[in-house]
Formats: sequence, structure tokens, C-alpha cells
Amino acid sequence: MNKAIQIGGSLMPIAVILTRLPMATWLGLTSGSAVALSVLITGGAVYAETAQTGSSVVRIEGSSTVHPFTQAAIRLYRSRAGTAISFRSEPTGTTAGLRVFCRGGINIAAASRPMNASELKACADKGIRFLELPVAFDAISVVVPASNTWARQISTGELRRLWSREAQGRVLRWRQVNARWPDEPISLCGPGQDSGTYDSFNKAINGNAENARQDYTASEDDEVLVRCVANNPLSLGYFGYDYFQTNRNSLRALAINGPRGLVLPSEQSVQQSRYQPLSRPLFYYVNDQQLRSNSALRQFLNTTLQNGGRIARQARLIPLQDSTYRLVTSKMYKRVLGSAFAGQLPLGLTVGQILERSFDALKKPEYR
Repeated sequence: MNKAIQIGGSLMPIAVILTRLPMATWLGLTSGSAVALSVLITGGAVYAETAQTGSSVVRIEGSSTVHPFTQAAIRLYRSRAGTAISFRSEPTGTTAGLRVFCRGGINIAAASRPMNASELKACADKGIRFLELPVAFDAISVVVPASNTWARQISTGELRRLWSREAQGRVLRWRQVNARWPDEPISLCGPGQDSGTYDSFNKAINGNAENARQDYTASEDDEVLVRCVANNPLSLGYFGYDYFQTNRNSLRALAINGPRGLVLPSEQSVQQSRYQPLSRPLFYYVNDQQLRSNSALRQFLNTTLQNGGRIARQARLIPLQDSTYRLVTSKMYKRVLGSAFAGQLPLGLTVGQILERSFDALKKPEYR
């Protein structure tokens, strides 16, 4: 890198400039143009982008379920702060987002499950310290087309009969799931293996993510799954509550007959801990080093958490209580690092138990 640029009327080699940059700081390299090359050094990687002079970039990748929340948060932030910050948000799936995050490649990983043990190790191996911030709740919704006239409810046992590994190539018709249903082929639609929804659903229904059939239409894009179900009268699928809510005219959610009886997915059933075992918390994982050095990132997260309930409802997700968002904000500013879940999925816990575990570190003297 032997080229030079003009800064303050003087030419300076780019290589020299890079050695003087603080971590995660944007430097506008102007040459009389309103648009300039900006260089971001973060986590040992260098990203070059075209951006307005003086602007900053927040990179968010991960869960497609959390993606509508992120989009709503970005819209709100831009309505208040303008366009000084650029956002790059991609719904690549929880696992894919955390993979990039643990290499230091993004500011925030959006996740529909907690980090697992291998991801915790990957972050530790790369020296990536992070904050785990709950932002909303979700109800994994089992759906059929609105035209379906026979399926109104399904038990966790029937879901296991349909979605476990031993069902692959064997359970292919509706009547095999429930004898009262028609003897017609069943078409299945669901998340791919990079999705946190895939992990959560199979852990809740089949005991672990590995015990899952693979002969179904899979996608990390929930819009693809919505069309997969809506366009086939003999289909059944599962995905996040926000995508069901947005498409209620073409889809119908089945009531789940689980440990709390027959319950439909809804804001009330999740907040009252009745929609079991398919309710779950949603998270932002935030790179601690970048949070401390990037004021734009702090501003975005602060605005998001202060308006978390409003954002969650706009995204058709299930909000935390306002008091809980204040606790999450406190967790961020007190820099409570690491995961509260030790690599385990918190299935079967009540909302209160999940939040108590997440905020337990705030009660410890070293964090006061």
C-alpha cells in the first residue's frame, strides 16, 4: 500500500495513516470530493467502503427472525439522527452471523438463540469479547395455508412424529401424523441448518438439533418459507412469529398442545409463559471493543433499547417490558460481558427465568 492521500493540505502515505488509526475508527480520506474512501480497522480486519465524508458504518448480520426488528430500529434511528451513519444489515441466519461475528467481522450478530458452546470457544479463541443483549421475544409458529380445512391444532408428539430424523422418507402423508387428517401427501417447509429457528425448534421438539429430518424445502430466507406454505394447499411449515403476523391473510397458525395445554402463539401467551415449548428470547450480540470505540454504534443501540417495545411491535415481534429494556440498557453501559446461558438453549424456562439469568451478573458486586 504505497499510495498517498491529501490530509490537511499534506500528502501522507496510506500505510502510515493506517498505523496511526485507533481501533474501529473511521477516517474520511478527502480529496475535494463529497464522497471519499473510508477505512475501518476492527478486530484485526480492514474493510474499505465508499461513504459520505465523516460517516460511520454499523454492520449487522444474522437471524432472519430478528431482521425485521433491525430494519425497524434502523428506520427509527435514521428518522432522528439522519443519514450520518450507514448500515449494512443482512439476514444470513443466526449461525452464519455468529460465525462472522466471532471472527471480528461485524459489529452486531442478530441471533434467535443464545451462543452455543462452539461459538463461545470461537469468540474466545479470537479474543472477541461481547455483550449479550435481549431485544425481544418470539413464538416459533407452526403454520398451514389459510385454505387448509382440517388442521387447527397439533401436539408436540405429532410434531416430533413429523419432524424427527426417523420420519425422513417415511412420514410423507397427513394421515400418518394424525389419523383424522386426509390421506394426502404433506409438503414441508422450514429453516435451513444455519438458522437459529432450526436449532430452537428441533431442540424443543426432537431433543436436539441433530435429530431432524432433512427431506423438506429448506431456506434461511423466511419470505421463501412463507411462499412455500402459502402456495401449496397441502403444506405445513414453521418460522418466526413476525413472518406469520405479516402474512395472516394467507397463513393460519396451529395451536400447540404442549405442557401448558392447547395454546396459540400470541404476545399474551408468550409474555405469560404459556406458549411452551416454542417461545424464545431474541438477542443482539455486540462486539465490546467496537462498542467502546465506535460512538455511532453506541448511539444506535441506545436509541434502539430506549424504544425497544415500539420497535418490536412495528416488527410484529413480542416486546420485553419497558422496565426490562431499561435493564438491558444498564447491562450495556455497565459492560456485563459474556453469555448468561453457558452455551445452552433456554427452552422450557419462563420469561422471568430467562431474564433473571440474563441479568444475574448485574447483581454481582463487581458489576455495581
